[in-house]
Amino acid sequence: MNRLSLAAALFGASISLASAAAVKPVATDVFPPAPEAPAAPAPAAIGTPNTPALAPKPALSPKTAVSPKLVEPHLHILRSGIKGQARVALTFDACMGKADERILSVLVSERIPATIFVTARWLKYNPQALQVFLANPDLFELENHGKNHIPAVDKPALIYGIAAAGSPEAVHQEVQGGADAMLAAGITAPHWFRGSTAKYDLSAIAQIRAMGYRIAGYSLNGDGGSLLGAAVTEKRISGARDGDVVISHINQPTHAAGEGVAKAILDLKSKGTQFVRLQHVEDTGDDQTTE
Repeated sequence: MNRLSLAAALFGASISLASAAAVKPVATDVFPPAPEAPAAPAPAAIGTPNTPALAPKPALSPKTAVSPKLVEPHLHILRSGIKGQARVALTFDACMGKADERILSVLVSERIPATIFVTARWLKYNPQALQVFLANPDLFELENHGKNHIPAVDKPALIYGIAAAGSPEAVHQEVQGGADAMLAAGITAPHWFRGSTAKYDLSAIAQIRAMGYRIAGYSLNGDGGSLLGAAVTEKRISGARDGDVVISHINQPTHAAGEGVAKAILDLKSKGTQFVRLQHVEDTGDDQTTE
C-alpha cells in the first residue's frame, strides 16, 4: 500500500507541473503584442484582442493652424508745426446701436469738425442722427464703415470673436454694400473705408484700394472700442499730439467711454487744437493704405 501511495503522489505532481507549463501560452493568445512595435501599446479599449490598437490622430495645435497675417494700419495727418495748436483729426465709428448724443451734441454745439464712419446697419436705425450730420456739412464728413460690420479680411479668420468676410467676393460685398447704403440715404459717395476691427490682410487692402478707396487707420485709440472707463478715455484723447488721427465710437450711448470722449473734445479745444476732417488734410498711412 505504501508503494502504491508513493507512486500515485509522484504521478499527480508530474501532472501539476505539466499543467502549469501549459498555462503561459494561453495568456499571450488573449492580448498578443503588436508585431515589431517599438512603442508602448495603446490602451486596450481602442483596439481588439487580435488587432494592434491604433493611437488617435493628434488635434492641430494653434501653432500649426493656418491663419492670415493681419495688419492694423496707422494713419497720421500733416502736422501744423505750431506750438500750442496741434492739428488732430477726430474719427468716429458708427458700427451698430444708437447714436451717442453726449458726443454728437458737443460736436455740434462747439462746432468741432469730425469724420464719421457709418455702416449700413447703423444708418437704418438712426435716421434722426443722420439728419443732424446732413444738416451740418461744414462739420461732418461721412465715410464707409461697411455693410454689416464684418472685418474686411479675405480669408477665414476670427477677429475679436467676429467672423471675417473670408473671401474676396465677401470683402467686395461688405465694402460696396456700405457705399450703396450711403448713397441710398442721400450721402455723397465715400472716398475712405474703415473695416470692422480696423484689421486687414494685405490682399484685402490691395482689393479695397483697387475699388478706389483710401483705408483709414489711426494713430490713437481713444476709447478702446468703447470699452474703457470715462476717466481713462478722457486722458487718452486729451493727450492727442500734433498729427494724430483719433479713433473712437459714437454708437454706444450707454457706455461710460462716451462721457470721456465728450469731455476730451472740450479739453482739446481749450488747448487750441486745430480739428480737421480727413478730406481736408494731407495724410500718411502705412501698409499701402493711402499711397
